[in-house]
Amino acid sequence: MKRNASDLFKNSLLSYSMISCLLIMVGNYISSYAQNNKLAISNQTLWYTQPANHWLEALPMGNGALGAMIFSGTETERIQFNESTLATGTTETIGSYQPFGNIYLKWNHKNPSGYKRELTLNNAVQTVAYTSDGTYYHREYFISYPQKAMLMQVKASSKKINVEVLLKDVHQGKTAVTGNGLSFAGTLENKMQYEARLQLKAQGGTMSKTDSSIIVKDADVFTLYLVAGTSFKPFSGKEFLGEAPHHRLVMQMRAAVAKPYAIVKAEHEKDFGTLYNRVQLTLGQAPNKNTLARLKDYTEGKKDADFDALLFQYGRYLLISSSRKGGVPANLQGIWNDDVKPAWYAQYTTNINVQMNYWPAEITHLPECHYPMLDWVENLGNVNRGSKDSLLNTKKGWVAYSTNNIMGGPSRWRLHRPGSAWLVQHFWEHYCYTGDLNFLKQRAYPLLKELTEYWESFLVLNKDGKLISPDGWSPEHGPGKNEEDKKSYPGASYDQQIVYDLFSNFIDASKVLSTDAAYRTKIEGVRKKMLGPQIGRWGQLQEWMEDVDDSTDHHRHNSHLFAVYPGRQIAPLTTPEWAKGAIRSMDARGNGGTGWSVGWKINIWARLFDGNKAYDMIQQLIRFVPATETSGDKSGLYANLFDICPPFQIDGNFGYTAGVAEMLLQSHEGEIHVLPALPDAWQNGSISGLKARGNVEVTISWKNKKLTQASFKASKDGIYTVRYERQLMKIRLKAGTVKNINI
Repeated sequence: MKRNASDLFKNSLLSYSMISCLLIMVGNYISSYAQNNKLAISNQTLWYTQPANHWLEALPMGNGALGAMIFSGTETERIQFNESTLATGTTETIGSYQPFGNIYLKWNHKNPSGYKRELTLNNAVQTVAYTSDGTYYHREYFISYPQKAMLMQVKASSKKINVEVLLKDVHQGKTAVTGNGLSFAGTLENKMQYEARLQLKAQGGTMSKTDSSIIVKDADVFTLYLVAGTSFKPFSGKEFLGEAPHHRLVMQMRAAVAKPYAIVKAEHEKDFGTLYNRVQLTLGQAPNKNTLARLKDYTEGKKDADFDALLFQYGRYLLISSSRKGGVPANLQGIWNDDVKPAWYAQYTTNINVQMNYWPAEITHLPECHYPMLDWVENLGNVNRGSKDSLLNTKKGWVAYSTNNIMGGPSRWRLHRPGSAWLVQHFWEHYCYTGDLNFLKQRAYPLLKELTEYWESFLVLNKDGKLISPDGWSPEHGPGKNEEDKKSYPGASYDQQIVYDLFSNFIDASKVLSTDAAYRTKIEGVRKKMLGPQIGRWGQLQEWMEDVDDSTDHHRHNSHLFAVYPGRQIAPLTTPEWAKGAIRSMDARGNGGTGWSVGWKINIWARLFDGNKAYDMIQQLIRFVPATETSGDKSGLYANLFDICPPFQIDGNFGYTAGVAEMLLQSHEGEIHVLPALPDAWQNGSISGLKARGNVEVTISWKNKKLTQASFKASKDGIYTVRYERQLMKIRLKAGTVKNINI
């Protein structure tokens, strides 16, 4: 029966009008853009044989602003959606990131056969297909960045698309029914206005309405459109409220509906694929099993190197989906949230989490996705400069609390004094990878200089004549494994290493721009007087100024190893003794921790050139965790491959992706180092499209764990240093020309 229904469906496609066929041909032509430009890669999919029964089983989609979790039900479909700016709070109070609404589609398709739902990563399209009562149904979903809208289209092998569509406001606003559309609007406690609009189009059949829904009967093809927005005025200091979104949404909906579906889909695939297809990773052959089965097999110890590659690309998919130019940054949950009181406000924590979200942005060739975070940091500085809060008040530069919202408002849980210095590291890194001198001069350098001026004035001398932070911290605990310890610890390694990194970035930026030579010299002297990394009594890299580290402390934070990653103060080739101390500290910290903690450890072990220990962390992360487990101190993945903190927290996904890239390519030491931490588990493989600092695109192939070929394409002419194992070579690159090296 399934085969016949499927054949009927396929044959029915031939019956559409010539105009529809032409539109599909045009769409296919546009979507071939990636292949024509040699960007396309083989499809990578997450697929399942059952609908999602829990939010942590649903599959995510997004365009950086509008996000949705697709459950793909057969009796009732639920689409839970978010919009990235819907949040309570102000510039003075933290509030929480909010869920927006739900779409329910009542199909009443019982006892389906041949069920399959899948998410294709490289074009960001979800599909679900099954047969019910002899009819083959096929649904597809995507969220378009160009059109700023979500679309879903349903087809059937016979004239049997019957569905009731409902739109619900999480905040209990009333749904209006107008023509073929549903909508709701409301205002949050902080006076932020919000609105969602849904519109339906049906080919064939009829549509009618109730006081809260629209009913479609006997349609051949059924298409749903959704737009949503708020009155948030992005990055405008303390005046964060703008115009109501109504007019903007009406225009967005009108534009989306007016354009043929095939064209909208093709433009979406081109837009998303242009970013996603820049990088391809091959580590092995995928088994013919659904994603959940593969994850459970991996948890039981079965080898699946292709799953490592799939999760790497999933992180890139999530970053593109949750962070696009012109929007706000990906928060603790990206843009996906189903709780009005989410864990840790689902906002931005600056002692590791928001930074980790953007670790993969530059190295995995997604610099455009970095901009929302950079924009937010600048706004946070604008809000905090001149604050009436005595803890934030500074004569030079600015500081911030540990957790902040999209407006710049704090949680006031704890002042995170070096947080602003860590945040502006991302500005320097963006320059290093892109070589954008205008960005360095106009945006990065002013931030680096003002924070350098702040810390130069804030450091004090200790009894040994070394400059230290007078009120240091090592997130999120004190000596003696005390989680509740909020005392200050002068000279804590975390503060010292971040400030050292800030000074180093300022010095290098000043040299690039040939400016502030006298002040640069002064800061070079200040940096030399700083208390540096220390080796303690059991060979560890000390976390505290005093040698009080506990070798049984397995705390989730790796704060005193900032200098290894994402800093560059400690490296095996340049500071081997400190690197040995870092290894001793990492061994003592252990393999446990939350998902983001494990993600950080992958990167640290990669920087320490231990690919096998980095891979131990990968195996620690890729473990199935049921959706019902939302507490504890553990790592793992839910069925939809969301990282567990617990509960869900997306930074572990991003930390993993960055870590895999660091295992295959590093460039922080002024060299392009290929395969610096290749594990035994990845005997054969290739990766293309990674970026090295200096704006060099790198492709690497290896066999039997030995490099076979590497190619490099620079954005400007120059001589570059390449390292592989103990070999160093100088290569001359011509801008835009690929140079291959065979070994």
